[in-house]
Amino acid sequence: VQLQAYGGGLVQAGGSLRLSCAASGHTFSYVMGWFRQAPGKEREFVAAISRRGGSTPYADSVKGRLSISRDNAKNTVYLQMNSLKPEDTAVYYCTAGQMWDTRVLRTPSAYEYWGQGTQVTVSS
Repeated sequence: VQLQAYGGGLVQAGGSLRLSCAASGHTFSYVMGWFRQAPGKEREFVAAISRRGGSTPYADSVKGRLSISRDNAKNTVYLQMNSLKPEDTAVYYCTAGQMWDTRVLRTPSAYEYWGQGTQVTVSS
């Protein structure tokens, strides 16, 4: 499956953005997730969503502000980002994996496919 993330940009602190990730294949077959990587830092987990959308774990740093969702009919996953903070500045990557394993789904190694990333910059 090929993943294309888009929707990033420059926004002021407190603002909102919605990222989208379009997949070439059938997303209903995959667990989907979002990670982010800031300059000089490791790639970190943001959120994941199970195949039917019933489970959506989040990183503690984004709980209550970011929301992951999916539309399997459109083969698209979304990340609604509200109340953005400067520390949310990063390249955001969407990803797809074949296994829902709560022990590892917060790690990059749990996912087989990655998009190219979209830059989100939050100014103070």
